[in-house]
Amino acid sequence: QLVESGGGLVQTGGSLRLSCASSGRILNFDVMGWYRQVPGKPRELVATITSGGSTNYADFVAGRFTISRDNAKNTMYREMNSLKPEDTDVYYCNAEKVVNVEGDVARSWGQGTKVTVSS
Repeated sequence: QLVESGGGLVQTGGSLRLSCASSGRILNFDVMGWYRQVPGKPRELVATITSGGSTNYADFVAGRFTISRDNAKNTMYREMNSLKPEDTDVYYCNAEKVVNVEGDVARSWGQGTKVTVSS
């Protein structure tokens, strides 16, 4: 089970840190990430981090967000700086694990946390 926290209302240019706490060991996951979703559209990748610590960011992040993980706390984080009104969204935590040699993937999602950036 994944539980996000840290969302809320912030002014343009402000910062927030989102957390994603796992009920299990996050080292069991091959990849964890953050996605965003505007109602009526598919979820969009924001950032990912592998079990080895490699990170990947969407182009629109442009160096403003940092994804990290604390394996001892079984928690993933995303630091968001220089927030813009267009960053307003519901952000979802995701965890994936390859379950067999065929490459099938088991995915888990959190319930989402709302971020609102006021102009």
